[in-house]
This record gives sequence, C-alpha cells and structure tokens, in this order.
Amino acid sequence: MKNIFLVLLFSALSIHSFSQIPEDALKFSWFRPIGTARVQGIGGAMGALGGDITANYINPAGLAFFKTNDFVITPGFSMLKNKSTFRGDVRSDNKSFFDLGTSGAVFGFNDKYSRWNGKAFSIAVSQTANFNSNISYAGKNNFSSYGEQYAAEVAGSGLSLDDVLNSPSISFQSRLAVYSFLADTATLSGNSGPDVISMAMRDNLKNGGSFLVNQQHNIQTKGGITELAIGFAATNQDKVYLGGSIGIPIVNYQKHSVFRESDATGNNNNDFNYSELTEDATTKGIGVNLKLGLIVKPVDQLRLGLAVHSPTMYGLKDTYDASMTTDVEEYIPYADKPTYKPHTTTVNVSTINGGTAASYKYNMVNPWRVLVSGAYVLSEVEDVTKQKGFITADAEYVNYKSNKYSIADQNGDNSYYDGVNKAIKDYYKSAFNFRVGGEIKFTTVMARLGFAYYGNPYKDSELKGSKMFITGGLGYRNKGMFIDVAYVLGINKDISFPYRLSDKANTFAMVNGNAGTISVTGGFKF
Repeated sequence: MKNIFLVLLFSALSIHSFSQIPEDALKFSWFRPIGTARVQGIGGAMGALGGDITANYINPAGLAFFKTNDFVITPGFSMLKNKSTFRGDVRSDNKSFFDLGTSGAVFGFNDKYSRWNGKAFSIAVSQTANFNSNISYAGKNNFSSYGEQYAAEVAGSGLSLDDVLNSPSISFQSRLAVYSFLADTATLSGNSGPDVISMAMRDNLKNGGSFLVNQQHNIQTKGGITELAIGFAATNQDKVYLGGSIGIPIVNYQKHSVFRESDATGNNNNDFNYSELTEDATTKGIGVNLKLGLIVKPVDQLRLGLAVHSPTMYGLKDTYDASMTTDVEEYIPYADKPTYKPHTTTVNVSTINGGTAASYKYNMVNPWRVLVSGAYVLSEVEDVTKQKGFITADAEYVNYKSNKYSIADQNGDNSYYDGVNKAIKDYYKSAFNFRVGGEIKFTTVMARLGFAYYGNPYKDSELKGSKMFITGGLGYRNKGMFIDVAYVLGINKDISFPYRLSDKANTFAMVNGNAGTISVTGGFKF
C-alpha cells in the first residue's frame, strides 16, 4: 500500500516520549449502536421514534413522548471472535464479556394548561463503547523490520547513541531499542559515515546477506466508555417535540501488547536472533457533550427527526510502561571493547525514566454528528396498546478527520499534537452511518428486526473498514411491566498496523470480527 503517513507525523512522534496514533482517536468516535434491548432489536434506529430512554443518546426530543414514569435496566453479554490476516497467515481469537445497555429512569408529566403540554426529565447510564478484544497475527516478512522505525528516529535526531539514552525528546521505544542494541550504528558500503540501522537488517544492509524475519503481534484490550446522560424534553400539543441532554462519558481503556520479531534466515551468525517489545498502556479520563433534538409529526402516522451531537471534550491521562528484550548473538557493539558481547539484553521504561512508568495528560475533542430520521407508525393513536407497529430509519453524518488532540497545559508547546492532528486529517475522512428497523405488535407481544451499517472512516482506498449489525428481538408489555430481549450480530472489518515507517510502504493486518450480543431490558412504570 502507499505510504499514508507523512514524514511530518514521524517527526512529530520523535519529540514525544510516547504518543497517540490516529487509531487512538478512532476508538473514541467509531461507535456501535447502543440502547435498550428494544432499540438494539431495531438496529438502533430510533432518532424519530421516541418513547424510549435511549433517546438521551440519540435524539433527546424523543423523551417527550413519555406520559408516565419508567425505570429500566439493560444487562448484556457479548461473544467476540476476531480473524486476522497478516502476510498470508490467518489466526483467530475469542473473547466474552458482560455489557451494560441503556438503563435509568424517565419522569413524564402533563400540563394541560400550557401549549407545551407534555414534559419529561431523564437520567440514564449506558456503555457507549466497549474495548474488550483479543487480536493476534503473525507472518514472515522479507521487506521491513519493526526496528527500522526506531533507527530512523535516532538517526534523524542528530544525537549520539549515548545522548539518545538520556534525551526526553526521543521516544521511550527508541531509547529501549538503543539500550538493547536493536538499533545501533553500522558503516554501510558507499556511505562516508556510520548509519543507525535495525540489527535485524544489519547483515542484509552491510554485507548483502538475506533478510527474513518472523513477526508476531498479540494485542489484548479491555475497558470501555460509560456515559451518564441527563435529558429534558417537551412537546407542543403532541406535534412538535424538542429536547436536549448533557452527556458525561467516563473513559477506562487498558491495552497489553506483545510484538516479537525473530530471525528466519537460519543464519546463527548474522548478529540478530530476536527482539520482543511488551507494552502496557492505560487511558483514563472524563468528558462532556451536548445533544439537541427535534421531532415533528406533520401527520399522525409520520414522525421526522433531526439531532445534532456536539463534540465530546475529553480530559485524559495516559500511563505507559514497556520492556524490550533483544538477542544480538555474538555481535560486538564497541570497537574499543572487542571482548564485549551483549548477547541478550532486557530493559524497561522505568530503567530510563527514574524508576517509574511514564504518564501525561492531554485533551481530546471528537467529531460533530448530525442525524436525520424518519418513522412511520401503523395505527398511530395515543393509546400505545392499540398501535400495530412501526418502521424507522436513521442517517448519521460523522466527520472522523475532525478528531483533535491538544496539550493539557495551555502554556505548553502544542507542536507535537499539531503533527498528530495533521496526520489524522490525512488519514481519515467523513462517513455516513445508516440504521433501519421495524416492529410488529401482537397485543402484548412484539417482534423486531433491524440493520445498521457504519461506513469506512479511512481515506486510503486500500484500508477497508466498516461495521454491520443484523438485529432482532422480542418484547412483552402488560399492566405496566415490560421485558425485551435482543440479539445483535456485529460484522466488523478493520486494520491493525504492527509498526509504522516513513520511508517505505507499511505492512498491516486485516481484522474481521464477528460479535454476538444478547441484551435483556426489564422495566416497569411507576
């Protein structure tokens, strides 16, 4: 594939000890459908429908359809299977976890003396993103080494190797690479001075030998974004509905990654056996956003909706720890110490960071969202027990390239984040998400089907990313009590880069995931 990352980004990464990459922004903005089991059963398409507590997160005007007080709770369970393809090798991973759909309370009341005759207040909680996943892939590579990214950063810094080890302007990973001799100097034919190279490619670059490595990457993530929402809505004579909600998302993200590269040439004397990088990172923080919505009923059976979601403004803190082990066989790194052979060296971040893991704070803003919706209700009457069902659809516009980072300290240097933000604009594009669903009512029992498609956020045509959701469910309502069950089959396509280079094409894994989620909503009117 073409080199989608500019030298600008690579230069930006080199001035920060550890750093965000564009995928970090995507996990805060490329969401799945959420809601109660009722809403999940119809593919999440409820922007014009109303009458469900999920309206807090999609179109808060829908809260004004409530005439009574409701309490709901939505536990869920998910089973995820990822299949990853990397340089011809295919691997599978499984993960199971509990989930929390939209839960909380809605308080509806009437005011017969006002034109705004119906009002509602709601407080809800829902897991808007779930980060639980296992991904692993492996394959042979005769084209690039993960050590090249660190060698390039060190070479571009203009610092000596001794100075690199103590320089806060060099990333932790590159300092680990120098300390463990994964990145070291070598004099190549035709060059006047020494070059900084990856030891995995040393024999190939210096002596014209063969280059072939086994590469393996295992990634485990967990956590999620749990959002508290407080909403208010009102209706004017049950024809026009207006509402707004304030969302407070709480972020908890944890990642454990192990990347291993080993010599596959069969040569036991080419100064490289293997190198392994183990990383542990966490992101924690809190944000705030605003959602505004409108629903109109031009005729009784038809509902049209419009909602605008402001960007979420996050204050986040990352912690990072890592260790690197490299085996350089019988390599002699110092000409003045011909008997010194490091062989296998292990070093971790705390060794070069004063005995502690690294941490820092920053801000992030994710994209605006605009949602237009429509719903047609069969036998629209005020008594919902006499309604026969509905069909509903949403179209959502999201500009993923507007994700933006900034330094938490307003007096600090934001040049690093300027580089990351530039890369995000070059890496992502805007996309449309579509959701459609319907329900048929049989007095107290309801049957539901739905479908959702979330478009490709990547600008590069060679990067294929999308999410599809096929949904269905059943519901029961009688005498103020209700229970809904939904099953959601998620079919995801995404990519994973084990490392990035600025001077050649980047290799990546295609990740296809299938996730089955069972949700149950129980509730009652009070």
